[in-house]
Amino acid sequence: MHKLSRPLVCLVGAAAMASLSACGTLGGGNRGRTDTRYVARDVNTLYNAAWQRLQRGQYAVAAALFDEVERQHPYSVWARRAQLMSAFSYYAANDHTKSIDSARRFLSIHPGNRDAPYALYLISLNYYEQISDVTRDQAITRQALDALGELVRRYPTTPYAEDARLKIDLVRDHLAGKEMEIGRFYQRRAQWLASVVRFRTVIDEYQTTTHAPEALMRLTESYLALGLPEEARRSAAVLGANYPGSRWYDRAYALIQRHAPETAAAAPAETGGTR
Repeated sequence: MHKLSRPLVCLVGAAAMASLSACGTLGGGNRGRTDTRYVARDVNTLYNAAWQRLQRGQYAVAAALFDEVERQHPYSVWARRAQLMSAFSYYAANDHTKSIDSARRFLSIHPGNRDAPYALYLISLNYYEQISDVTRDQAITRQALDALGELVRRYPTTPYAEDARLKIDLVRDHLAGKEMEIGRFYQRRAQWLASVVRFRTVIDEYQTTTHAPEALMRLTESYLALGLPEEARRSAAVLGANYPGSRWYDRAYALIQRHAPETAAAAPAETGGTR
């Protein structure tokens, strides 16, 4: 994923057009090293210094300067914009925690502001970009799903919600992948009942993801290992009804024929599939 998604670039562009005049910009040379010191400065100077740093890709410095705008001029009309630009700058600097904190502060102070959807979108992106592979804990992934879901519920007609819906599908698929990883782990250790619980979770909660066909096949395996041929047949039948041409159904059907031929799956004839 490209770090600066299109809506974020649009925000920065809008801020550029609305930025203060550059009459109070800071000097060059080594002066930038002390930009973030607490020195009382007018809002014009501070905001433009922050904007210049952002343009140069010095995101952490820009964020600190935008924070100074809010701190030194809390009642200025530019303090509100600086809050949001601070959240964006921290995001661009990969400081996800501070970006989330800044965006949440903006939402708590200005819940009805027209930029509230964007602030919530930033929060979602920060969680989304911290998602790790399925071998690790998925607490951040669930936070991303919650934030994306909140964005869609609260601001369904915004462009941010449109992007959030796409990401929700990816996040759900990722969470289903985690359940599959754990289920296969239990299978390798012949802990069949535990594996059934994980594969059932995929079918019950993530049935529209790409992992559903394999989950049904794994359920067939686990039920056969538990000595439950009727349950295995039902799983294989649902698999056949929903994914009749898949390799997972071929494997499940072969398992039923080999281990429980008297209850061979008539797959497509059964109903109650995952769709």
